[in-house]
Amino acid sequence: MAHAYTPGLTVSERTRLRKERRLPLSGQVLVGVGDAVAADQVIARTELPGPVTMINVASELNLQPDEVVRAMLKTAGDAVAAGEIIAESRGFFGLFHSTCTSPADGSLDTVSPVTGQVALRGLPTPVELRAYLDGVVTEVFPEEGVAVETSCALVQGIFGFGGEVYGPIKLLTDAPDATLDAADIDESCAGAVLIGGAMATLACLRRAIEVHAAALVVGGIDDRDLDTLLGYPIGVAITGHERLGLTVVLTEGFGPIPMAARTHELLSARQGRFASVNGATQIRAGVLRPEVIIAEPGQPLPDHETEQGRLELGRLVRIIREPYFGQLATVTALPSEPALIETEAHVRVVNLQLRDGSGVVLPRANVELIEQ
Repeated sequence: MAHAYTPGLTVSERTRLRKERRLPLSGQVLVGVGDAVAADQVIARTELPGPVTMINVASELNLQPDEVVRAMLKTAGDAVAAGEIIAESRGFFGLFHSTCTSPADGSLDTVSPVTGQVALRGLPTPVELRAYLDGVVTEVFPEEGVAVETSCALVQGIFGFGGEVYGPIKLLTDAPDATLDAADIDESCAGAVLIGGAMATLACLRRAIEVHAAALVVGGIDDRDLDTLLGYPIGVAITGHERLGLTVVLTEGFGPIPMAARTHELLSARQGRFASVNGATQIRAGVLRPEVIIAEPGQPLPDHETEQGRLELGRLVRIIREPYFGQLATVTALPSEPALIETEAHVRVVNLQLRDGSGVVLPRANVELIEQ
C-alpha cells in the first residue's frame, strides 16, 4: 500500500506514553522503578540557590577593605537572620561604635578583603517535581528524576498556553461546533478541565480564570482575545510559562473552528475522569504540542506504539492551508510523481476526500496527520 510521512497530531483512544520527569538541578529522587505514582505526587525535590545580595561592609563601618575581615562577627557559611549584626567597628578607645546588619535571612557566601564587600546568599527556594500523570516508574535517573509510563487516551492540540495542571474533565458543550461563553461557566467548574466546542470568547476565558478552572480545551479562540488577555502579543517560539491561572489547549487553531468530532467524542466520553493537561507549545525546532492525557493505569500497556507520521490510504488528515483550512479529509491516493500546482511548482501531492464527499488535490505540505 502506498504511504508517505507527514507531521501530525495524536488523537488516540489508547496509546502507550512515556514521560521523562527531570529536576532543573541535582536533587533527591523519592521513588523507585516499579512504583505506581499519581499525577500530583511529588517524585523528586531539590533547592534552587537563593539570590545574592552584596553588602558594602567597608563603607557602612568606614573601614579600609582589608580591615573588614577582622570586623566580621560571622564567617563564610554561617547562617544569619534579617537584622542580625554581622560586623562591627569599635573605633578609638571604644568610641564611635558602629555595626552592620544583615538585610535578609540567609547565609554569608564570601567576605572580600579586596573590595570590603560581603556576599549574602538568600534562603534557597524548594522545588518539588510531580509525576504529571498516573503511571508506573520505569526508569530512575539518579539525582535527576524518573521516567513514568502509562496507558492512556491522548489528545494533542495545535496551540496552547499555560503550564501543567490536573483535574476532572467537565463537558460544557454537547456539540463540537458550539461557541462557549461566560454564562456556561459557574462555580462548579473550579479545578476542572473544561471541554468546549468551536470557540471560547474572551469573556469565557476571563470567567474560567475567575472561578479557578484548571484548564480549557476548545477548538479555537480569536487571537486578538488572547493578546488582550495576556496584555501583549504572544510569541510562537514557545509557550507554557504564562501566569494566567488557566491552561488553554486549542485543538484546531485560531478562529471559530469546530472541534473535530472524534476529539470531542473522545473527551466527552471521559467526563469525570482525571486528566493531565499541558499548554506548552513549541512550533519550530524541537516541536512540542499541547496535550490532554487521560491515564488508564489499570489497563495493560499496548505492545507497540502507533507509528508516528505515516500517511497512507484511508488515513484521516487535517488541512492546514486555505481555502480548506481546518477541514478534515480522508486520503484517497498518494501519487508517486510530482504534480504541477497553481503556483507552477512541481511538488508531491495527496488526493483527498472532504467530509462533503468532494475531492481535492493538495500539496502534502498542506496537510497534517491526525493519529488514530
